[in-house]
Amino acid sequence: MINENIKAIRKSKGLSQAELAIKLNVVRQTISKWEQGLSVPDADMLLSISEALDTPVSTLLGETVVEREADDLRAVSEKLEVINLQLAHGKAMRQKVIHWFFISLCVAIVVVFAVLIVFNSPYLGWDYTHPETAVAGVMFHAFEWLFVRIAPFVLVGAIIGACK
Repeated sequence: MINENIKAIRKSKGLSQAELAIKLNVVRQTISKWEQGLSVPDADMLLSISEALDTPVSTLLGETVVEREADDLRAVSEKLEVINLQLAHGKAMRQKVIHWFFISLCVAIVVVFAVLIVFNSPYLGWDYTHPETAVAGVMFHAFEWLFVRIAPFVLVGAIIGACK
């Protein structure tokens, strides 16, 4: 019974016989003999084993310890798979949002260019004797001037972004 418990607890802690032997300052063969039931550790060694395995001595001496089943590992792997799927879905959604942002940016630039062409700079015919009209005309002119110079570069970048 103790041999099965030592083996089960050691495996559940993820330790090899050699690693447990190093912790207990014994040779690996000693651990092997305990686990095969060929020998039994003395009382002092039981205390050392319980400390090394972080398990009460009563558990080592008590009922058979059930090893972690494959179901535990399967549950963990299923949770990881769900998390990976959620991350992949989030990444795909971000890519779609960015893609549609670039397409919208392209459309907006083309529409503004079309509006500027159709209206042919209407502020040029305004009467600039009133200060409000003069400020609005300068703002429209500045917008048009900046837009015509910057928009082609932004459009090319947006087209490249939409294609990727």
